[in-house]
Amino acid sequence: MHDLVVPAVLLLMLISGVFRRKPVYDAFLRGAKRGLDTAVTILPCLVAMLVAVAVLEASGAMGALLSALSPALRALGIPEGSLPVMLMRPFSGSASLALLEKTFVAYGPDSPDARAAAIMMGSSETIFYTASLYLAAANVKKARHAIPAALVAWFVGSVVSAAVAG
Repeated sequence: MHDLVVPAVLLLMLISGVFRRKPVYDAFLRGAKRGLDTAVTILPCLVAMLVAVAVLEASGAMGALLSALSPALRALGIPEGSLPVMLMRPFSGSASLALLEKTFVAYGPDSPDARAAAIMMGSSETIFYTASLYLAAANVKKARHAIPAALVAWFVGSVVSAAVAG
């Protein structure tokens, strides 16, 4: 039944457009053109973000950052096994998902480390990816407080995730 929701909505929109004597196909083409224009606009930001994440992982900078931050984050109650997911999540959803799987394998899915990592994964956003994508699409040149506020929320959410998983 739920497989029919999207086709039903599309059919309803088509019937509504025909009933109202609107040029449905022309409207579809205009929407597709706008979508393509948006894709072309955000593509450089997307490529830059993906390259930056790949460089961060391949250079060993992520490992060095984990080693440097580990004692302070452990003092806040954040399990060591959840640190890779916590630190990668603001940058890349797919990379943090792969790290979550590694955490499950290394610590077990019911461990505090894995539970904290799973809660962090589900309750946070890929801040830099999302910001670059949507700010570029909206043609925003100065994000002002958006990134710092999102990072504060991510950090507080990570600490709370560890406490909940605890």
